[in-house]
Amino acid sequence: MPKQVDHEGRRSRIADAVCLLADESGLEGVTLRDVAARAGVSMGAVQRCFATKEQMLVFAVRHIGARVRDRSRARLTSSPAQSVRTALGHALSEMSLLREENRAEARVWLAFVAKAAVSPSLAAELRSGYAQFHDTVAALLREATGRTDPHVQARTLLALADGLTTHVLVGHLSSDAAQQTLDAHLRTLWDDAPAE
Repeated sequence: MPKQVDHEGRRSRIADAVCLLADESGLEGVTLRDVAARAGVSMGAVQRCFATKEQMLVFAVRHIGARVRDRSRARLTSSPAQSVRTALGHALSEMSLLREENRAEARVWLAFVAKAAVSPSLAAELRSGYAQFHDTVAALLREATGRTDPHVQARTLLALADGLTTHVLVGHLSSDAAQQTLDAHLRTLWDDAPAE
């Protein structure tokens, strides 16, 4: 009987290997040979999963986005008694990748963002991921503030989250200072919200 291959598991292992290598050397340091070695698979296995390096990178950025969304959802459901406003703060904190344990992921995310400026397929994947984050933030804002059109604020919050990620990574802000900045901005939204 032929051995069953867990294709999704293999693709996830390859994506993890891409992320580890990108964190160590940037995306220019990601080669098929090194990805295969880091993932513990043959180069042929990598090529069977992904026809091109670009496809592999697109899958890896999708993989990171899914991990961030999963953590956001887990954080939202872990404290069901929390207010919608607190839930929004937690979700944005996860999206900002501000915690020390997310620092490697933040470096890799920004490497993908930089590469997307010259890669239409990566840019398309990032647009899709940002659209999903936007929908989550807009829904939470609508519920938290009572506004019927929270899209401008959702875009502002996502841009703030991305900017804070960058400022923490380059050492301009500490994680605590970035979190304080995010919290302060959210407080201005609550102060401006229609009375409940």
